[in-house]
Amino acid sequence: MTKRKFGLGLSLMLAAGVLAACGTDEDTSNGSTTDDGGEGTEETSDFSVAMVTDVGGVDDKSFNQSAWEGLQRFGEDNGLEEGDGGYAYLQSQSDADYNTNLNNLIRRDFDVVFGIGFLMEGAVAEIAEQQPDAQIAIIDAVVEKDNVASVLFKEQEGAFLAGVAAALMTETGKVGFVGGMDIPVIERFEAGFLAGVEAADPSVEVDVQYTGAFDKAELGKTTANRMYQGGADIIFHAAGGTGNGVFTEAKERKESDADANVWVIGVDSDQYDEGQVGDDNITLTSVLKRVDNAVYNISEQAMNGEFPGGETVVYGLSDDGIGLADSRGAIPEDIMTQIEDFKQQIIDGEITVPETVE
Repeated sequence: MTKRKFGLGLSLMLAAGVLAACGTDEDTSNGSTTDDGGEGTEETSDFSVAMVTDVGGVDDKSFNQSAWEGLQRFGEDNGLEEGDGGYAYLQSQSDADYNTNLNNLIRRDFDVVFGIGFLMEGAVAEIAEQQPDAQIAIIDAVVEKDNVASVLFKEQEGAFLAGVAAALMTETGKVGFVGGMDIPVIERFEAGFLAGVEAADPSVEVDVQYTGAFDKAELGKTTANRMYQGGADIIFHAAGGTGNGVFTEAKERKESDADANVWVIGVDSDQYDEGQVGDDNITLTSVLKRVDNAVYNISEQAMNGEFPGGETVVYGLSDDGIGLADSRGAIPEDIMTQIEDFKQQIIDGEITVPETVE
């Protein structure tokens, strides 16, 4: 089957709604429905959509959380209620849950089911084969089935800008990259970050470490500790829930010494709030990956009878699918100007950011 890659214009609306609490298949609260007539819009739809998280969990303050925010926003904008017949999620405690959770939601007659993350590629391919009438979308992987919409991002483009920021902001001449599992999507983050550092200041050293997990905050913390001890003053993490440990280590250092020069660059969502330490904040910026908008847009297409099954949709800087979060003044204006210049060069095709580490 021939794949067709194209970009989608992204909505600039911010994600709304309060995140549901973390839960398992059995205890998640969105498995039931409520009667019509509650608060919310009067216009309703008989369309329904749901998602399966990877092991990072729906409240990972990163990738899965962004997807759930997009699903919530879609539901609220279309008068859907949380639960069967509206919008919902199932959380995976391990990779053994992927097939079960996907089948569960399909049996519950959701019109579209999202598999969130590269780790679900095999499960989505298998279920799509078994359930040819189901409409399934996967984030961060390509499954070549007529009933699967594949969604990719140019993570390397946003990571490049993060690398530029790190290289121009470091005072020690050494920065770090903490990856989760060594898979293509995380390699794109690494490759872009390395290329951005090189472009801005080739003398800056980058310490690269992979933890092998997306749900082990303790591994993120110990890895960040070693990096800061080794002289890095800025760490960019692309590690999902494991990255929460990077923030914990940086905040503890700032709490112990208000003058400590430690920074974290967040990923996927704006992780500014994760860096709050009293009146200070150790979040330099975040690489935004608008999974929320991707989930929203694919859901909207499906509701309108235009589900892009068999296609691969790619989001990047040029359509606001990737970007940097507001640094709230942490990055000086003159450096922001340089970052914006690099961004425009990427959009104009003057710079092609590598997807793999060479």
